[in-house]
Amino acid sequence: RSTNAVISADLSREFSLDAAQLGLMTGVFYVVFALVQLPLGAALDRWGPRVTTPLLMLCAAIGSLTFAAAGSFAVLAAGRALIGAGMGGVLMGAYTAFSRWYPPNRFATASGVLVGLGALGALSAGAPLAWAVAAGGWRTVFMVSAGVVVLSATAIAVLVRNAPPEVEPDGGDNRDVGRGSVREVFTDGRFWPIAALNLSFAGTLLAFQGLWFGPYLFDALGFTRAGAGSAITLSAVGGLVGYFSCGWMFDHWGRRRAVSLGMGSFLAAQTIMIMAALGGWRGLVYPAFIVFGYGGGHNILAMAHTRAVFPVQVMGRAVTAVNMFGIGGAAALQYGLGLVIGLAPRDAGGAYPPWAYAVAIALTTVMGGAALAWYLVSTGGSGSQGGTRIPSRLV
Repeated sequence: RSTNAVISADLSREFSLDAAQLGLMTGVFYVVFALVQLPLGAALDRWGPRVTTPLLMLCAAIGSLTFAAAGSFAVLAAGRALIGAGMGGVLMGAYTAFSRWYPPNRFATASGVLVGLGALGALSAGAPLAWAVAAGGWRTVFMVSAGVVVLSATAIAVLVRNAPPEVEPDGGDNRDVGRGSVREVFTDGRFWPIAALNLSFAGTLLAFQGLWFGPYLFDALGFTRAGAGSAITLSAVGGLVGYFSCGWMFDHWGRRRAVSLGMGSFLAAQTIMIMAALGGWRGLVYPAFIVFGYGGGHNILAMAHTRAVFPVQVMGRAVTAVNMFGIGGAAALQYGLGLVIGLAPRDAGGAYPPWAYAVAIALTTVMGGAALAWYLVSTGGSGSQGGTRIPSRLV
């Protein structure tokens, strides 16, 4: 997902890519990732993560090899699309497996640890990836990555089980899991506030961390590349704290308190970012980015609430449908915020004015506040772990 941030200069130079092509090729990962979610959910419910996830990981390996062998922009984009489709099954496969192995009051904690470990890996991948590219070239890196993905897929296929033995005694798929349809998810009134919450959480987080943090720091506050890198790293550190802590809070404090703390922190950070841009207060950026990452890390709580209210029989479709809004929201916001910022005139150096970024951030802040209000109103009569009761034999 983040490799293009390291190799963008190499790709632009070798393939003569302009900014629009680079952005399109980067964004196709999110678009395909989002599009694959609904069929992925049906496959996870029908065949389980033990089969579905390794097959999709093989798709990602093929995409990595395609990317490594690319001789044109079109082939680069195709490889990136295959990687997006393949990686779409990894996190959702884990969520589906967790829903079968853990009871609802432990799902959020397990998910937080999983995503936190993933974020830790992403945080440590920047410098090592840069070193690897410098040593062997970006094509070699992607070829080696394909081999690592194949080994990981093999390990999952051999070692992972779809459900505990009492649910899946013969190692096959339980007949009850997989019944139902995606319509059952979309027609459930509890789905939409959760989806809106994930769009505001994950969509905004990925839109800024994946693209708009950099231009905001460069244009609105005059940061150098090194300074911007330090600030963005602080956001990732804040995210680690959020991921590792929010699941426990959800399981022990209840969903409303945990979500309110996360979104409240997220909105406060965006408000400070607006103030920093309009006032030129660069010192505010560092604490704001830490809190932004921390609050944004609570996006996994949308999945935890999904686990609490939907039965295991449709869990794959439920979590992928919610995730579709988060990933799709990231792609839409990356483009949409660009349209908003682009309405402002550039200065002689090509930079957009600080107020343009303030307006864009204000829009995501209002969106997040509205999503939180809808969520709290819709869950006002439920307990901390209320919702559809999961049959005991499936938990």
